Amino acid sequence: MDFYSKIGDMVIARKVFDEIRGKNVVSWNSILAGYVKYGDLAMAQSVFDEMPKKDVISWNSMVSGYARVKDMEQAYELFRRMPQRNAASWNAMITGYIECGKIELARSFFDSMSDRNNVSYITMISAYSKYGSVESAKELYDQMAEKDLLLYNAMIACFAQNNRAKEALQLFDEMLKPNANVQPDKMTLASAISACSQLGDLKYGTWIETYMRELGIGIDDHLATSFIDLYAKCGNIDKAHELFKSLQKRDLVAYTAMILGYGINGRGKEAIELFEEMMDVDIIPNLVTFTGILTAYNHVGLVEEGYRCFMSMQRHGLLPSQDHYAIVVDLLGRAGQLEEAHELIKKMPMQPHAGVWGALLLACSLHKNVELAEVAWKNCCELEPDSSGYHSLLANIYASAGRWDDAKRLRRAVEEEGLVKIPGSSWTECFESQQ
Repeated sequence: MDFYSKIGDMVIARKVFDEIRGKNVVSWNSILAGYVKYGDLAMAQSVFDEMPKKDVISWNSMVSGYARVKDMEQAYELFRRMPQRNAASWNAMITGYIECGKIELARSFFDSMSDRNNVSYITMISAYSKYGSVESAKELYDQMAEKDLLLYNAMIACFAQNNRAKEALQLFDEMLKPNANVQPDKMTLASAISACSQLGDLKYGTWIETYMRELGIGIDDHLATSFIDLYAKCGNIDKAHELFKSLQKRDLVAYTAMILGYGINGRGKEAIELFEEMMDVDIIPNLVTFTGILTAYNHVGLVEEGYRCFMSMQRHGLLPSQDHYAIVVDLLGRAGQLEEAHELIKKMPMQPHAGVWGALLLACSLHKNVELAEVAWKNCCELEPDSSGYHSLLANIYASAGRWDDAKRLRRAVEEEGLVKIPGSSWTECFESQQ
């Protein structure tokens, strides 16, 4: 019966169960777990209600079943009625609340636990990672005196997934020390490689590749995809392409890494061809994929095609981010379609960030449109008042139009007010580097 339950053939499993004489709690739990696993909670509840004797495993099965389908009201009712609870009972509730987006309730249950285990900590750390609460995750991580592989993995991944790449690699280094008594696995290495990609640290990334060989860890498709992202972001697009071609199965993450790599390395034609290939094999793009393909259209100057691609995002159930708008504003602006770019900004469903207006300002600089440049400059300054980059751009635009007094006034303001150019504060530097 247990075999049939595990493979999902609940009809035969139930038939075998019904033929058992002298059923004990183990046999009842086996059929119950089968129904829960395959989502038939109505039958699971029926079996649970029929059970002559229930143990903590029986109760946990039902609590986790309802938690899995996000019916936390019913899960809590069962949890409340449990005559005896263990760590798994509490962890099921914590996981359920996290899946429902109720992280504060999950933390409340976590804090109420008297017998927390590593699963409890890892579940909460992963949740905080998902919602960007890195400091809360670190607080829990620091509470653990004994740190095992899974705990290291959760915290390193938390740092890497939340743009704290330096801290991810610092923790990875700590893990490699002999006194840590922990050896990284493929999950650890994937997070470390991701951190290297974010930092553009090809040297550390290639060291990890050598270290893997020393440990005898082969590069599977998941790790290869991480290396594709690393090599692409560090400018070695041919090595990235070589790894991409070696993949046994190309999924969305692999296609996206390669398309983005082609896009940011000025290989627009290859990015577009790969995007079309991905669509032909029915892989649905995500927001990052569109960042890559729109960047590619921008590089090759295919305005109509790029704009159509941008407009197709909603057909895929995706709401373009401010960064997507910034790329398209840059695409239109470079082609001299400044009014169209301005209209697109005005129609944005969210408040544009400085990068969007910065893209328009740069386009105005290219095409010497003073009037629209002043509009873009005003918005940039409101969003990033301490940056001198926008003042310098407008001053150059004034100078090119022969408005020397206005240019001098702006440059003098930069000196008097002590404004600084803020590295990475917006997309301004990115667009400037593409000119």
